Amino acid sequence: MATNLKAAKLMEMPVKERRASVRYPFTASADVMDLEAAARLSARTSDLGRGGCFIDTVSTFPVGTTVSLRVTSEGKSFEGRARVVYEAVGMGMGLAFTTVEPDQLWVLEKWLGRLSGQLPPELDEQEPAETLTREPVHEVSRSAEPGFVLNELIITLMRKHVLSESEGKQLLQKLVR
Repeated sequence: MATNLKAAKLMEMPVKERRASVRYPFTASADVMDLEAAARLSARTSDLGRGGCFIDTVSTFPVGTTVSLRVTSEGKSFEGRARVVYEAVGMGMGLAFTTVEPDQLWVLEKWLGRLSGQLPPELDEQEPAETLTREPVHEVSRSAEPGFVLNELIITLMRKHVLSESEGKQLLQKLVR
C-alpha cells in the first residue's frame, strides 16, 4: 500500500521542463546520420523548437551521438548538426541543435514564426540576403545563449516592423561574425 501511495504522489508531481525553448508540434520528414558510424535513418519529426526537435523512429542513436540532420517540409529543408540528448526506446530520440548555418537558421525561424503565429505573411515569403548565406557557421551552445537572445530580438523587431528587413539582416550578419 505504501508503494502505491508513493507512485500516486510521484504521478501528481509536475514534471520540470528542461528545454530552454518552446517546442511546437511539427511533422516533417527527417534524415539523420550518425557522423562517426556513417549510419543513416529516415524518420519524421513530431515537434520542433529553437533548440532542437524530437525524431519519431523505432531505431535510435545512443545518447551523446553527434548527427547531421535534414528536416524537409513543404519543399523547404533545414539542415544542421545536433546531439542526441535522450532516447525513448521504440519511440524516438530528442535532438539538441549544435551547429546551424545562418541561412538554415533563417529557415528554422520562419517555420517557428509560422508555428507560433507570430510571422507576418510578407516575411514568410522572403529569403535571407545572399550575403547572409555565406557567413560562417553559427555554433549553438549554452555559452551562445546571449547571441540567441539577440538573434530572437532582432527577428522580433523585424516582424513588428520596428526594424526594416535590410536593417535586421545587417544586424544578424554582425551577430554571426
